Amino acid sequence: MSSILTNLSAMSAVASLTATQAALATTQSQISTGLKVGSAEDNASYWSIATSMRSDVGALGSVSDSINLGQSVVTTASQAVSSSIDILNQMKDLVVSAQTAGQDPTTINTQLSQLQAQLQSFSQTATFNGVNILAPSSTATGDVFVVTSFSKDASNNVTVGSTDISLGTALYNQGAGLLDGGSALTTNISTMQVGTDAATLTTQQQDLETAIQDLTADASKLGSIQSNLTAQSTFTQTLSDSLTSGVGSLVDANMNEASTRLNALQTQQQLGIQSLSIANSNSQLILKLFQ
Repeated sequence: MSSILTNLSAMSAVASLTATQAALATTQSQISTGLKVGSAEDNASYWSIATSMRSDVGALGSVSDSINLGQSVVTTASQAVSSSIDILNQMKDLVVSAQTAGQDPTTINTQLSQLQAQLQSFSQTATFNGVNILAPSSTATGDVFVVTSFSKDASNNVTVGSTDISLGTALYNQGAGLLDGGSALTTNISTMQVGTDAATLTTQQQDLETAIQDLTADASKLGSIQSNLTAQSTFTQTLSDSLTSGVGSLVDANMNEASTRLNALQTQQQLGIQSLSIANSNSQLILKLFQ
């Protein structure tokens, strides 16, 4: 039945064209944003999961930054400790040579003073971003912790892990460090001058040897910390990449499929427009019946 009041063919064509245009708009949005789930409206469940995972990736990024900072602090300290061991060995050599007849104590003490200045300089300048674990100031004493992990369980309970990167005893700490009188050593290495008798020279030699062993242990500890931080950094990056990949699998658009779908929908749109045009022309045909 043909009617000039109700054009069922046109109504059907309009509905089909509207659906095609809606699908076309969705596909164009996916192509322009690269996302198949760009908002909660697209898929509430996936959007919620992806948003939470993105938040975790951001937290892991902060953990990675903290680890990098800790690695830099430890590397700086490790280099200073290694150089300090070399200086202590030179000081020990001077104390040994002072026990040889004919040596000039004044000359040896001058050399010691120069080495002591270098030794103190190494520790006090081993600072990275305001953190110095070899010669902390009175306002920066105590343990230094670096955030090394972030985890969240099924109940959204967050756990943040950290690693202590400080040494048991600072090298210089306002008279309380290993090398400036705060240790169990008889000799204050930061101010020592060669002894004038065999007993004092022996004690100084032994104290320097003990200090060298202590710094060697510190170097080993710093190396272990550095190895741990490197492992944590690798794991954190791997976990972050895994979460990022998971987010992508949930919300990223398949651009190959979207491109193919776009071409098909554009063809459907053209056919829909033609179909609507044909349906609307039926009313004009009715007029010819009255001519």
